[in-house]
Amino acid sequence: MASDNSFIVKITAPDRLFYSGNADMIELTTTEGQIGVYKGHIPLTAVIAPGTVRIYETEGQVKSAALISGFVEILQDKVEILAEDILWPDEIDVKRAEEARIRAERRIAEKATDTNLARAELALKKAVVRIETVKGE
Repeated sequence: MASDNSFIVKITAPDRLFYSGNADMIELTTTEGQIGVYKGHIPLTAVIAPGTVRIYETEGQVKSAALISGFVEILQDKVEILAEDILWPDEIDVKRAEEARIRAERRIAEKATDTNLARAELALKKAVVRIETVKGE
């Protein structure tokens, strides 16, 4: 049952409704930094940066997912995320993420003139977020 302090959270991915439910709080990372949202938050629209989204459900459970990119709309009684890339921890291939992290670190360290540094740094952030989400960090 929803508490008086709960609000609706809806996360839509390109291929599915990723999450829909009530929460007492949600934490996520935007391009402006990490934010926590409670019911009654000032309305806000923001661009999502790679990070772990944590949904504090009204029943006391905390659900985490690797949220890589998208947009968030925060209203006083609803948070809606349009995610371009989001995965639950059990959907993440940790070995593949570790390999991606190593490749990105190598590209950054080499500093080759033909390397797109911004792209390599983004690939590194994505890999680290996936790894940290699985490890619960």
